[in-house]
Amino acid sequence: MIQSMTGYGKAVVTFKEKKINVEIKSLNSKQLDLNTRIAPLYREKEMEMRQMVAAALLRGKVDFSIWIEKDTVVDATPINAALVENYYQQIKKISSVTGIPEPTDWYGMILRLPDVMTKTDVEVLDEEEWKAARQGIEEALTRLVEFRKQEGAALQKKFEEKVDNIAHLLSSIEPYEKSRVEKIRAKIVEGLKNIPEVEYDKNRLEQELIYYIEKLDISEEKQRLTNHLKYFRDTMNEQEGQGKKLGFIAQEMGREINTTGSKSNQAEMQNIVVMMKDELEQIKEQVLNVL
Repeated sequence: MIQSMTGYGKAVVTFKEKKINVEIKSLNSKQLDLNTRIAPLYREKEMEMRQMVAAALLRGKVDFSIWIEKDTVVDATPINAALVENYYQQIKKISSVTGIPEPTDWYGMILRLPDVMTKTDVEVLDEEEWKAARQGIEEALTRLVEFRKQEGAALQKKFEEKVDNIAHLLSSIEPYEKSRVEKIRAKIVEGLKNIPEVEYDKNRLEQELIYYIEKLDISEEKQRLTNHLKYFRDTMNEQEGQGKKLGFIAQEMGREINTTGSKSNQAEMQNIVVMMKDELEQIKEQVLNVL
């Protein structure tokens, strides 16, 4: 079963007073192209996060974000009560010594003094919180992979339809292929008859006709194209990561269709070849999005 490279996954994990948010988006790309936006607390784990994403997604243009939402009450900057008391006592003492009146708005004045409302604690990532963050990353990756599988199933259905169309068109060439041999022969003989006073060796003519018709024979191209169509179907049912392989097979299919077109000297056959090319182009466009 194939997977698309297009996907989206999000997870939210609650840890104490925090909400850890993980969001991952992916689009098609030849290689893994990973962009990250990581909350400062988790930056020390960036390499581990990258390894997790690479192992799960393999290829694609990936945008990875992890951020924290905190309870606004819990996250408010604390007031240093001990420092407030110290400032209060110092100001009262200075007032009594100097005679300068005490302030009427104690809170307004003291809260503006240095370090009263300075947040001095430094957050450190502990193992318990990292475990919760990892859980969020794994959940988001799982959801993105499920999304990719759903998209891949839709792609596979479309590919099967297009491959069947090419196979049907290929089989529709056969009646024209058989009738064209006699048409070619009749056209050459008629041309010779229209040339006055020309004598020709019928045996030699038959030899030349055989040589000419062999050059226009498309039996090998038909067989190789049939094999490529089967190989394409089989590859779709392999394990993940077959997008590049499908692209190579589509190129080989194109070569056989082009050769068939160059050997088709009949309008009906050339029209069928054009329709096969159209079906193949739709496969090539979509195969770029396969993992």
